[in-house]
Amino acid sequence: MVTSVPRLVIAAPSSGSGKTTVATGLMAALTARGLAVSPHKVGPDYIDPGYHALATGRVGRNLDAYLCGPELVGPLFAHGARGCDIAVVEGVMGLYDGAAGEGELASTAQVAKLLRAPVVLVVDASSQSRSVAALVHGFASFDPEVRIGGVILNKVGSDRHEALLREALDSVGVPVLGVLRRAAPVETPSRHLGLVPVAERGALAVEAVAAMAAQVAGGCDLAALVALARSAGPLAGAGWDAGEALVSSPPDSRSALDGPRPQAPDGLVDAGRPVRVAVAGGAAFTFSYSEHAELLTAAGAEVVVFDPLRDEELPEGTAGLVVGGGFPEVYASELSANEGLRKSVAELALSGAPVAAECAGLLYLCRDLDGLPMCGVLDASARMSERLTLGYRDAVAVSDSTLAGAGTRMRGHEFHRTVVEPDAGSAPAWGMRAPERRVEGFVERGVHASYLHTHWASEPGVARRFVERCRTS
Repeated sequence: MVTSVPRLVIAAPSSGSGKTTVATGLMAALTARGLAVSPHKVGPDYIDPGYHALATGRVGRNLDAYLCGPELVGPLFAHGARGCDIAVVEGVMGLYDGAAGEGELASTAQVAKLLRAPVVLVVDASSQSRSVAALVHGFASFDPEVRIGGVILNKVGSDRHEALLREALDSVGVPVLGVLRRAAPVETPSRHLGLVPVAERGALAVEAVAAMAAQVAGGCDLAALVALARSAGPLAGAGWDAGEALVSSPPDSRSALDGPRPQAPDGLVDAGRPVRVAVAGGAAFTFSYSEHAELLTAAGAEVVVFDPLRDEELPEGTAGLVVGGGFPEVYASELSANEGLRKSVAELALSGAPVAAECAGLLYLCRDLDGLPMCGVLDASARMSERLTLGYRDAVAVSDSTLAGAGTRMRGHEFHRTVVEPDAGSAPAWGMRAPERRVEGFVERGVHASYLHTHWASEPGVARRFVERCRTS
């Protein structure tokens, strides 16, 4: 199978150059013109895809060569872009920045090469004129396999400034596809982990995306950008499919319950009775990869989203619980005040039912967060910290759990300003292999709780194992 969806990668020399504004604005501007736009984000970030989804009306999907492996970048892209007219991929950090000490791995440049996609470089031109040519030349020539098809100049001060920049870039041979003037920044407030998520901003987020769209539509050559996207080469290989991924996942990620799996007629792994898996959502828990719900569904689960800020008990018939990342520290008072739900979560965990919690989910299961009572599932206390913990992790499962058998290796990502004390239980969840050797997280009864964010597409067996345990707990 060949994917021929036109596509662009929006990159920059460094963070803060304006690529989120350009990428989100371009997605929204093209959507407003009647195109079905597939939104993607390089790297593990959860927040930008929320804005992308708002801009396009489609699920924002991540492409992370560290978490999922380079071999899954193309299939995951094709899965998300299926049926679309064009795809826009927002890069991460600077074009050539990737996982620390791993060369090009997980960089925007690597993803662009894997997708055979042209790159549009967004350059903050506010403090330069002729030097822009040296900058763009350096980025265009650094890796001959990366095709920079155009430049969008951001924060241009005047007509004279624009003329100087264009004249300088004429000598480089990279066309200018857009010029955005210095203006009051689009209102996209940030805090300690990046932009404030869409779910927390409501109508303000809609207004912000509309402002980005107007900025890009007014300053960029949309026809030229679409033409550049159409120049992307064909991408060989089938799109990722959750059911097929489960069937083909290696046996070492299977549960010890086991024996051969019957394959259901509709492609599901198991034709047994459906089980209800509750997934935390709402403003406090916005960090989740869409492929997780797709894998759970393919494994035979009925996925039901609930809001811990509003729902006073878990959905009726809940057999398993997934609590992903987000900002529980921002909503600690409201979460603590919802005593009915905290009791419902604690009772489910005490029963031995499968519970998978990542980062914010870990905090929610603790005894307290900044002194406010939480679910009390774990005998641990959480608090905010001045120290930012950030980076990719190479991990191995230390204890058998509802997600993975001991010895299962996965790659993940940590991103938080909180501390949990103790940081590991008597049966830790993960042993970190890099960048430092340590254990962290908790495996108790059916609970698997950890700071580590993982992408289940890299190890589909964790979804199958989780649903199996829901059936038998």
